[in-house]
Amino acid sequence: MDSECASLLPRVCEVLADSRRALPDDTSLEKLLDWFTGLTKSGGCLLETCPCLLDFISSVGNNTALDPAVLSFTLKLTGLLAASEDGFKILRDCSVLDLVFKHQHWQDKGVWEDPCLRIGWIQGLKNLLQHPAALDFFVKSGFIEPLLQLQTDTSLFVASAANQTLAHALLLLHLPSSEGSNSTEEHDDEHARTSTSSDEFTVLSEYLTESLVPGDNTRLQQSLQTLRLLALLLSQAGPPLRDMLLQTVLDPLEELVKADCSLLTLSLMDAIMAAHSCSVADGHVPDQRVSRLLSSMLNSNKPSDLLQAAAAFLHRGRRDSIYTVQAVRILLLPLSIVTGHPLLGATDHLSMVEDMKSKSSCISMICVSLTNAPQITNMPSDVLPCPPDSVVSAVLSLLKICSGFSSPTARREVSRNVIGSSKVQKCALETLAALSNSTGVKLKVSDVIRVLIGYLDNPDSDPSVLHKSYQALKKWACMCTDLSLLTDQLREDLTAVVGKRACDMRWEVRDSTVEFLGHLVQERGRASASEAMLSRCWIRSLLKVALQDAESYVRASAVDALAGTLSQSCQQGAADEESEIVSRLLEILSQDAEGFSRRAVVRYFITWFSSSTPHSSSASILSQSVRAVLLQGSADLDWEVKVHTLELAQLLLDAAFSGHQSYRQNSGTKPALNGSHGEAVRPYADAHAEDDLAAALNSVAELGVISVLLGGLVDCDRPVALKACQLLMTLRETLCPLSGGLVDAVPCELPDHSWGKEIRRILRAENYNVASRAGSVDPEDRGDTHGAVSMCEVLASLGLDEKLDILSRSSDHVHNSALSLLQDILTAGPGYTHPETQPGLEVIVDCY
Repeated sequence: MDSECASLLPRVCEVLADSRRALPDDTSLEKLLDWFTGLTKSGGCLLETCPCLLDFISSVGNNTALDPAVLSFTLKLTGLLAASEDGFKILRDCSVLDLVFKHQHWQDKGVWEDPCLRIGWIQGLKNLLQHPAALDFFVKSGFIEPLLQLQTDTSLFVASAANQTLAHALLLLHLPSSEGSNSTEEHDDEHARTSTSSDEFTVLSEYLTESLVPGDNTRLQQSLQTLRLLALLLSQAGPPLRDMLLQTVLDPLEELVKADCSLLTLSLMDAIMAAHSCSVADGHVPDQRVSRLLSSMLNSNKPSDLLQAAAAFLHRGRRDSIYTVQAVRILLLPLSIVTGHPLLGATDHLSMVEDMKSKSSCISMICVSLTNAPQITNMPSDVLPCPPDSVVSAVLSLLKICSGFSSPTARREVSRNVIGSSKVQKCALETLAALSNSTGVKLKVSDVIRVLIGYLDNPDSDPSVLHKSYQALKKWACMCTDLSLLTDQLREDLTAVVGKRACDMRWEVRDSTVEFLGHLVQERGRASASEAMLSRCWIRSLLKVALQDAESYVRASAVDALAGTLSQSCQQGAADEESEIVSRLLEILSQDAEGFSRRAVVRYFITWFSSSTPHSSSASILSQSVRAVLLQGSADLDWEVKVHTLELAQLLLDAAFSGHQSYRQNSGTKPALNGSHGEAVRPYADAHAEDDLAAALNSVAELGVISVLLGGLVDCDRPVALKACQLLMTLRETLCPLSGGLVDAVPCELPDHSWGKEIRRILRAENYNVASRAGSVDPEDRGDTHGAVSMCEVLASLGLDEKLDILSRSSDHVHNSALSLLQDILTAGPGYTHPETQPGLEVIVDCY
């Protein structure tokens, strides 16, 4: 802790302990605690270096009129300070620990009812449990029982924190003894701790036995929390504690399984799976009763509970030849029932059929089945009751049924529940998209695309369903490397329906359509896929129309999609077409009200410049338009547009200087320097190099690159200034070593407005400083600059190294500091006067 912070801390403690003073923002306490946490991690005892903290904690412990947030902060801080053995001893010897953590004290004072205080008490206890002395204090103070009571707290945050802290403490209490502990004192401490642990486990056992099985619906929450605690303990406990826990809870767990309480199914399954999985992980055969519990859950008489249990096993369980096969069959059953596809062969499923006659139950169960289908199809073949392509066929049948097409194999009394259900449609489409990654489904491509075309053509499909349809179509389109997989009719149908949706009344549908088209044209290396689906030239024609769309989202998507078509030309006269597109893009960049569409335009030119060859037909169009893009992009109000513009400027620099050995591409880090102005080490420098560099500098200057970089350097947005500074440093290291030559003579034109004024101010100040050091300055002369100046003079005078150091820091490095935080808290107190604050003026607190 630096001396200035140390001097302010006592007064900060006074402010916090004064009930008459209100804090400006509770987050200042969290930041203060974070600061103390960082200090404790660096070593040393804060209570020894800052004795005011001990007085503060004692004062707060006896002043319950304080804001509950301050009380909570103090409890957390006390636990943090007690986490070190030295700090714990100081607090214990002063009886501060007993005062602060005695929950009865807070109850008697009437502040225990505030959940903020209870959270502080719980987290404070968890903070201090870092060494044996703290663990002994925890046990002797009897904190197990209040933590058990807080398991069912009305605040879910408190209940969850109590759950975590109790599990943490119990696991610490039952850690195996350290090897090599031979001293009598250590042996006695270990013996005492073991004896105490046994007592605490007795308390826990009684609680688990009483609270696991709810006597009525009013105790369901308690049962839920107890199951969560049990699952947490079983998943982390070693064999001794785990075995004791199992002996305690197996009877109530069996009772819970028999009770068939649907609200407890997932939590109960978590606890059973924790017991089963940890035994398998240790190489032990699971207890037979645990296996029976798992088997009972996977044979529940309630279909909804059965599905939940099977899904929980599949997601959290280890692979088991018996239970995995059983879970898979359970999860595929709803899909088989609704569609009539024989995914499981002959099976008795009358109870589930009856349950699925209810619309809400049917939709819920079919969605569970669909969600798990992709994971199932990727399992080993000995687990699957049917090949993956059969599951794809069933999902396609389900999608048809949802659209109102009757199926001769479907159960009418069940399948009618999913007709028109957008929830089932979206879930099935997501599943269909995921199933494209399954093995052995390639031959289903044409069937899948046919169904998806039907969905895209359906006038009743809402925008979200159409979006999911396009997403599934994108996935399956990647599999169309073989043109024989698609018929001419399918391609014609797809062309017709996509063309129709591109003109949909709803902008969301048009946007999804444009995104889909962009995906097809951007599938580089898979040209056959996009060509098999839709003609590239036809796609470009639709995207050109979308550039005129009334919705900015659609325009931005169209620009991004068109960027994917730049690598190929689809016809003669492409240059004329490109010229038309460029004119529209420049209109969007200069006129569009939405930033994301303007960003897309600059990205388009970045992609174009990256993929263009010097002698291509569109190269001249690009060179003619890039100056306008730089000019408009650098003046944009959106900082991301300006950063993209600088990325384009970097590409232009790379192209102009890439042949020179002194040029570093892809700048982003501070270069290695030597010399007062950061001169780069160059292997050689000759007249020809100067000529080439001068020509290259002139070329980028004419395009406006230099103006973009200088303007960006003084931009108010830090990412923009940082990028510009990095590029200017690269330019400086390339040009300035050749001082005195042609490069040095290349002029830099500075405008008399905007950023030019700021650059001139910097140059004047630098020239004045240099002259002052030389002793040749007239006091009335500030070294004014007029007209053109030397490029190298500008680069050497801008203080780029210092600027980079500042810009590379986080944006809050000045104000978000411990000193600033302490000053903020002091400023909140009455009677505090900042040295620069005049009486009567409002104090504005910087609480970031």
